[in-house]
Amino acid sequence: MINPAPYLPLWDRLKISNKPIILYGMGDGAQKILNVMAQKGIKPSGFMASDEFVRGHSFAGFEVKKLSDIEKQFGDVTILVCFGTSIPEVMERIKGISEKHELYAPDVPVIGGGLFDKDYFTENEEKINEVYEMLADDKSKEVFLGWLNYRLTGKIDFLLENQTPKSEAYELLKLTENEVYADLGAYTGDTVTEFLNVTGYKFGRIYAVEPDARNYAKMKRTHYVLSPYDFYTYNAGAWSEDCVMQFVQKGGRNSSLVPYDKGKPINPSMLRDIEMRSLDSILGNDPVTLIKYDVEGSEDKAIDGSRKAILAHRPKLIVSLYHRTEDMFSLPLKIKQIRSDYKFYLRQHPYIPAWDMNLYCI
Repeated sequence: MINPAPYLPLWDRLKISNKPIILYGMGDGAQKILNVMAQKGIKPSGFMASDEFVRGHSFAGFEVKKLSDIEKQFGDVTILVCFGTSIPEVMERIKGISEKHELYAPDVPVIGGGLFDKDYFTENEEKINEVYEMLADDKSKEVFLGWLNYRLTGKIDFLLENQTPKSEAYELLKLTENEVYADLGAYTGDTVTEFLNVTGYKFGRIYAVEPDARNYAKMKRTHYVLSPYDFYTYNAGAWSEDCVMQFVQKGGRNSSLVPYDKGKPINPSMLRDIEMRSLDSILGNDPVTLIKYDVEGSEDKAIDGSRKAILAHRPKLIVSLYHRTEDMFSLPLKIKQIRSDYKFYLRQHPYIPAWDMNLYCI
């Protein structure tokens, strides 16, 4: 059995805080955190941004200010980080601010609902413990426990002390020169590039699936030197079956299926019908040795759509676990149900908040 560290959960702490609460950042992340604060009866005192982004912006009725101006106005404050970053200098800036002020990076779902608080942990404790016991090495268990404590407290130290470079994950995967790689959520081809660099451009075949048209075009330009006989590309979404669905095309990592944007105003010019494909349909009876799932909250459906391949070939799997609140336990348990003979490893690569949290099934 695992137990969270005995720290006051973030939202309970903010309720009793006597410091002004300042939100750091603008956009979707800030709005999600504002929504939770409103539900919890917690009031913000202002918004800040990095100096280079303060150009007379306002957000939620507040003028967005520099940290130095916030300090002049309020003195000591509590800061909530409302955006995600893996840029080293930005992460260092956040760590520097945390040395001067009480700072948290609240855990709110990227997609869907279900806030990971103490009640959510208690409700799902049995499943969470089952996944913890499934993990194959001490490092995975340290990452998992740190992630759990981070999600409850918002304290970034729980993340930073357990982060590892991606090179360590590739050491776990032990890629060969004959890998058949299915990249589901190939984005602009960045993870195809990683794969090629690790394998020295020696591989069996690559299947790259990306629904956003602009990302897809950039991926094709980036990897134009690859032979079409070795590099199969699909401007489609990864799903449990072949079908057509509506898609919000944003030209970035936030592109998503319409149901996942339900309740938000959608610019009609961003909407288009998109082909959805199951990996099993793409592969037919052909083998696959490595599958990556990073499909903006559709991981559960994409795994269903590759069940036949997993059963037949037992490929190594890379699974993003951070899009939906329940992914922490639902996706590992789904994979275990399909094949119980995997070894499960968990690694989080440098990011604030807990994005780039990946399950490696080997």
